[in-house]
Amino acid sequence: MSIVILLLIVIIVLFGVRNIRMQFITRPVFTFFKKVLPPLSTTEKEAMEAGDVWWEGELFRGKPNWNTLHGYGKPTLTAEEQDFIDNQVQTALTMIDDFDIVHNRKDLPPELWQYFKEQGFFALIIPKKYGGREFSAYANSTIVAKIATRSVSAAVTVMVPNSLGPGELLTHYGTQEQKERWLPSLAVGKDIPCFALTGPEAGSDAGAIPDLGIVCRREFEGEETLGLSLTWNKRYITLAPVATVLGLAFQMRDPDGLLGDVKNLGITCALIPTDHEGVEIGRRHNPLMMAFMNGTTSGEDVFIPLDWIIGGPQYAGKGWRMLVECLSAGRGISLPALATASGHVSTKTTTAYSYVRQQFGMPIGNFEGVQEAMARIIANTYQLEAARRLTTQGIDLKVKPSVVTAIAKYHMTELGRDVLEDAMDIQSGKGIQLGPKNYLGHAFMANPISITVEGANILTRSLMIFGQGATRCHPYVLAEMEAAAMEDETSALDRFDSLLLGHMGYAIGNALRSLGSALTGSRFASAPVSGPTQQYYRDMTRISSSLAIMTDLSMLIMGGDLKRKEMISARMGDVLSQLYLASATLKLFEDNGRQQDDLPAVHYAMTERLHLAAKALEDAIRNFPSKIAGVLLRVLIFPLGNHFNAPSDKSAVDVCKGMLKPGPARNRITFLCGEFEGDTSGIAEVENAFLAKYAAKDLYKKLKKAQRSGHLKSKLPMLELFDVALEKDIITQAEHQQLLEADELRLAAINVNDFEKL
Repeated sequence: MSIVILLLIVIIVLFGVRNIRMQFITRPVFTFFKKVLPPLSTTEKEAMEAGDVWWEGELFRGKPNWNTLHGYGKPTLTAEEQDFIDNQVQTALTMIDDFDIVHNRKDLPPELWQYFKEQGFFALIIPKKYGGREFSAYANSTIVAKIATRSVSAAVTVMVPNSLGPGELLTHYGTQEQKERWLPSLAVGKDIPCFALTGPEAGSDAGAIPDLGIVCRREFEGEETLGLSLTWNKRYITLAPVATVLGLAFQMRDPDGLLGDVKNLGITCALIPTDHEGVEIGRRHNPLMMAFMNGTTSGEDVFIPLDWIIGGPQYAGKGWRMLVECLSAGRGISLPALATASGHVSTKTTTAYSYVRQQFGMPIGNFEGVQEAMARIIANTYQLEAARRLTTQGIDLKVKPSVVTAIAKYHMTELGRDVLEDAMDIQSGKGIQLGPKNYLGHAFMANPISITVEGANILTRSLMIFGQGATRCHPYVLAEMEAAAMEDETSALDRFDSLLLGHMGYAIGNALRSLGSALTGSRFASAPVSGPTQQYYRDMTRISSSLAIMTDLSMLIMGGDLKRKEMISARMGDVLSQLYLASATLKLFEDNGRQQDDLPAVHYAMTERLHLAAKALEDAIRNFPSKIAGVLLRVLIFPLGNHFNAPSDKSAVDVCKGMLKPGPARNRITFLCGEFEGDTSGIAEVENAFLAKYAAKDLYKKLKKAQRSGHLKSKLPMLELFDVALEKDIITQAEHQQLLEADELRLAAINVNDFEKL
């Protein structure tokens, strides 16, 4: 007992007496921290400073405040936005023939281009005072997604001017003169923008662009002018072949000191008319056969005045921060919208097709093998819609959630790939035979484009999500790094000392919470709701605490090497990502009014999210470089083992059961499939067959009953079966006609296009 008391006294003195603490704890830890501190490049530092911390910060810190999540409110469309969707977007959908666009024209038809320009589709983010629509991120996403359900090529054409590009950069950073010169003409489509960032030597590492702008003096419009000599070579630039104004990112240098003492000013963005002397533009790429305009631009020793820098000369060298801030918003809108559209189309058509397509005498949707894949499609679509709404909501709250949008870009495009692959597996021949009837093929072909652009997914996962999240979202690490960088060592030690005490309390709290939740099954964790989703909140708090303590140990042991341990950091990023996606799922369930018919999809999605989060934790522990730390982490996180299992077979059956019939739950996760009167697309064709066959379900049951009783032969062709049933008065003439009409629609839906020659 006396030893315990003595030990407590030593601990109290060691931590409670400041001079002793500073000498024996703070100073040694500070020295160690500076030694293992991960070095930050200039571009990394700017990226860290550019974004905002939002909901992901709560998830990262071990004890999320769930009331904060639900306090964000429900994303909604204004009356003006809804009217635009109901009218202009619906009209645009009637003008889209994607097979013709991709295979015949290899471009949008002129009348669709003109309609997009006249109706402000290229001005969704431009302020109203310049003639734009000034719509919300949620509306922007919804418009792009609706168009994408019919044509990826048309959707990309609309989304690019409303994402990273001249419109957004000018709105945020342009001089008043630049805004008045360019925004009105961009709003009405008189000018078509593109933005050139990527080149042969700079892809995901956009900060390494080699394109140069050298400060110099030359004659321009009859006067000697201070400006830039630009040389660039860019590729993969969407809308470049048709652009009239080029946004260009380049490294700016001032070797002769014409602007001051700084020789290398850094990445800068300028706006250049494409008819300016020396600008080369127009050659096209062929991105997986899609018809949206994508191509190259180059120039050698092209002179522009300094006033063409976006924001004016005072923004020289500030381009990287501008790009990171704008890209973080665009990344959360455009590509996630395409992925969500893929989910909506896959769910709507696969549930319909699985009901009308028969094999071995019954709808293929009744086969458990099909249901296994179909359940993933449905649950992943619910997940995609949930993440789309939460992410755009964050953007509409005027934060720049760079980590959240990286999560959305990576995981939503991957989920989009998953739903399309499962839909193709189920619809098989229907999915692979291209033609006007095909509604999956082009989206399937285009999906790798989303995977690779705006930062390749592999690098987004392994470098960005956890790399930025660990530093930006942690309540102490960034402040500790700033303290370590202070020149005055006395002030730095004082600042570090106060942070260290808080950090230690934070780490101990997370360790105890993680262990306690693991031993009690999270039963004592708080949740903002009761009922069927309550346990999910508790389990997420447990995993959040586990991620927090694992992050602290990883930084302590690996230090600067952590960012080179990409597999481990990617797994920890996966934990944060799964928590974010799960949060979105629970919020959508609440926003929709806790609809009971949504619960099968919610249960499946949440079980999968928690399973993947726990698996990522377990894999990271198993591969942790320090075996002793790995044992400690296993004791704190999984003392009784990992019991977060994947969704059960029963849950898959339950998900499908409610979706193989028309109903509100199915409508809620397929509403982006823009339906309109007179629609003759493949989507409308299979949906009409589904509705007709479902309306005749009681007649099909009557025929089955007659077959089982022996009144009808069991293996008759469908039309003959109907005729014999009519002859034997098993069905009436009206019922016979209903069955014939339903079967005609069924055959049209399962058939594919064929051509005389290709």
